[in-house]
Amino acid sequence: MGLAPKAKILPVKADDGKAMSEYWPEAVRYAVDQGVEVINLSFVDTGATPGTRGAKAIAYAQANDVVVVAGVGNDGGTVHYPAALPGVVAVTAVDKNLKPWSNANTGKGVTLAAPGVDITSARTKTRSGYSIVSGTSDATAYVSAIAALLRSKFPDLTAGQIINRMVKSADYLGNAPDKETLGYGIARPGTAMRMDIPKGPKEGPLAKAPSGTESKGAPAEGDDSSSKESAGKKKKSSSSSGLLIGVGIGVAVLIVVGVIFAVLRSRGNRGNGGPGNGGPGGPGGPSGYPGQQQYPNAAPGQAYPAPPGQAPQQGGPYGQQR
Repeated sequence: MGLAPKAKILPVKADDGKAMSEYWPEAVRYAVDQGVEVINLSFVDTGATPGTRGAKAIAYAQANDVVVVAGVGNDGGTVHYPAALPGVVAVTAVDKNLKPWSNANTGKGVTLAAPGVDITSARTKTRSGYSIVSGTSDATAYVSAIAALLRSKFPDLTAGQIINRMVKSADYLGNAPDKETLGYGIARPGTAMRMDIPKGPKEGPLAKAPSGTESKGAPAEGDDSSSKESAGKKKKSSSSSGLLIGVGIGVAVLIVVGVIFAVLRSRGNRGNGGPGNGGPGGPGGPSGYPGQQQYPNAAPGQAYPAPPGQAPQQGGPYGQQR
């Protein structure tokens, strides 16, 4: 169930058996055009450097007030792209004792930490449907779920101000202050929901991509006809699966490795006030992590349109209302 048990999931295929870096940028743009509010990038694409299609797609999301969250990587090196791109919430992992995971990448650009070691995750290829995994992908999805909670509780805040709230409520929790290892600290969902934090500037605390990004609906540079057709439609350390998962207020947060998560809010019913060997959000969670919150004032389920060339998703256990 994870931290946002009434979030929805919208899966969008982001590759075609070829290089994922050629396809996920269009998937990000498609998610933005559906009205997403949080996009979770649980994968590494070392080629997504500034100026590339991937970087421009993330800048497009940020220009349309979307919180973008990504895992820093699991090879013990420096922060990988797309997490290293400007404005992206770069997430590292801690264990059940809230200590830094030794395999997580470090360096300039780490933003927040969250549980990512020995996480119960959904895994379709196992007999039980679950497995115990570790990775910054898991931690990334926890932070994305926190962002979903905050966007529901504080609908007047911009994406940058949501990031500001997560950063200001984070804490090192017994660890030595070290921004290159834990960023601003370990994300704390309960504190982020309750703490008295000024809104701050609309841009938030993180550096942003260069200005001049295109507005919603503009096609990506070099996009093919299918990308142009989908653009502008305004509607309500592991291997990459090439799947984009849209998550909105409504069902469970399903965490799958090598996916992008996008969070859609339920308009009109909101509250008032990586990469890894698997992904977070399965039943339960690591001991010692702050208490999980019930999603406030969640709206009933809603269907989302299938992306071009795909059949609509059918029911299943993660498509049912809780």
